[in-house]
Amino acid sequence: MNRHRPLSKLAIIWPIIKLGEVNRDTYDVLVIGCGPGGSSAATFLTRAGKRVLVLEKEFFPRFHIGESLLPCNMTIFRDMGVLAALQAAGFPRKYGAQFELGNGSISTRFVFRQGKFNREPESIQVERATFDHVLLKHARECGAEVREGWSVIKTSSDAGGVNVEARDPDGNPHHFHAQYLIDASGRGNLTGNQENLREMHPHWKKVAIFGHYEKVALDAGEGKTDTVIVRLQNKWFWIIPISAEKTSVGLVIDKEEFAQAGGEPEAVFKQWLETSPRVKERLQQAQRLGELQTTTDFSYYNRKFIGDRLLRVGDAAGFLDPIFSAGVFLAMWSGRLAAEVVEKSLAQGRPNRRGFASYEKRVRKGLMFYWHAVENYYTTPFMELFLQPRNHHDLPSAVNAVLAGELEGGWKLRWRLKYFFLLVKLQKRWPLVPHLRFLPRPGRTPGRTPAAAANH
Repeated sequence: MNRHRPLSKLAIIWPIIKLGEVNRDTYDVLVIGCGPGGSSAATFLTRAGKRVLVLEKEFFPRFHIGESLLPCNMTIFRDMGVLAALQAAGFPRKYGAQFELGNGSISTRFVFRQGKFNREPESIQVERATFDHVLLKHARECGAEVREGWSVIKTSSDAGGVNVEARDPDGNPHHFHAQYLIDASGRGNLTGNQENLREMHPHWKKVAIFGHYEKVALDAGEGKTDTVIVRLQNKWFWIIPISAEKTSVGLVIDKEEFAQAGGEPEAVFKQWLETSPRVKERLQQAQRLGELQTTTDFSYYNRKFIGDRLLRVGDAAGFLDPIFSAGVFLAMWSGRLAAEVVEKSLAQGRPNRRGFASYEKRVRKGLMFYWHAVENYYTTPFMELFLQPRNHHDLPSAVNAVLAGELEGGWKLRWRLKYFFLLVKLQKRWPLVPHLRFLPRPGRTPGRTPAAAANH
């Protein structure tokens, strides 16, 4: 009997096949969530040749708010290679943003192309169900393995990488291993909650009541697709045209005040609509599509944006009041930065500690930049200067840049914004511009008076 019979070809390749089966759940990067932050990170990494798995708990398309985008988003779309697909989707082009008082006494319009510090002259308004789906499909087309309906249960890390426990759409458990983890889980804040990192803002406990409408009265001409923000004394409405027929309308109100008013979205929305002639006028002939919805948890941030082989992007780093429409931009901007850090770490074969630290610093600075702006937005002196701009040292252009998403515009922008916030403090004690009334004047029908320098 021959004890040394030659191995068959199948016997030779079988270990390789088995090895492939073992390694099929091992990736360069695992991304939790395929919203704008997760899709941007996945796209940049797969375009760089990395093996990426994205686990998304929902099935797309799915409803979401956050429909007004900033001009700086356009640069990211272009670099992702997704701009043509977004243009083909037919989203409205957004040229500016309007801010006005609810009593109709004053308003101002910021036109992006007129801002001296803006790199991009326009943006788009989007219906998020369609927009997010376009980004997900693009990430998949670029090579990312995107699994919808998968819920991440737990994550951990060790010297060899990160381990992720997840459940498939049928509830079956699975384990994955990757070199790096990007948490783009949104306000679900998976890893932040796992480590108990969430810090709520002590005062901003808000509720948003919102819905989609058709036949909303919009401005004629180019301003028809503007985001319109209508400011009441301590709350505000948004009006965002998201298609030729559909407009998103929402009210942001203190959570406590919402509860005291009965906590019924329909009644609360109608109550404050009656106090805002400008919004009421726009909705006079409008018809709502579906029920009003609510969302809460404004605003928070995580104490850390990084961990061992982990980077948090977008709302998984922090979420703030949506007044300046910065959410999608911050998500995609941080997603891109996270992809760059991971790519360098993979290239050098170990975590790039300097890159991780730089990511933490840049993203925190960007988030706190808007955090500070929102804190000022709810003060009367800020609104008085904001709605009555004066062309003093190009300050209107600096404010325009904030609205465009110019987070890192250099010293020429930073000193003007510091100066503007100094003027806000001075306005509180020594009026630099006339004081404003948020409530209607008794016995007087409010009219709409544009600010003197509205188009800066």
